[in-house]
Amino acid sequence: MTAPASVLFVCVHNAGRSQMAAGFLRELGGERVEVRSAGSLPADRINPVAVEAMAEVGIDIAAEQPKVLTADAVQTSDVVITMGCGDACPYFPGTRYEDWVLDDPAGQGIEAVRPIRDEIRARVVGLLAELEA
Repeated sequence: MTAPASVLFVCVHNAGRSQMAAGFLRELGGERVEVRSAGSLPADRINPVAVEAMAEVGIDIAAEQPKVLTADAVQTSDVVITMGCGDACPYFPGTRYEDWVLDDPAGQGIEAVRPIRDEIRARVVGLLAELEA
């Protein structure tokens, strides 16, 4: 049996986009993928509106905590998905990098966060299909 692919989602505060993406990939990928998330400048807590938006689709991310981005987390990942942190993410040859341009849910209401959540879900579904191909 091959080891599951390891995916790291990175955004600045690890409080919204990366947490939602990690929640979707954990839910949809199950044991087939190892999921992590981190932030270049992690917040004190997860964005409560992101938690609410994910709860609306049956995914609970309320217990997650923002984590600091480390070189080790990047180096031990097969795929690194960045969301607005740009050059703060260390580069290691052999690691696949993607940058997902998504609006930041910070300071937004639920009506603005829902479409961001739905875009993240669509991208995660596409990523999972690529990983399984």
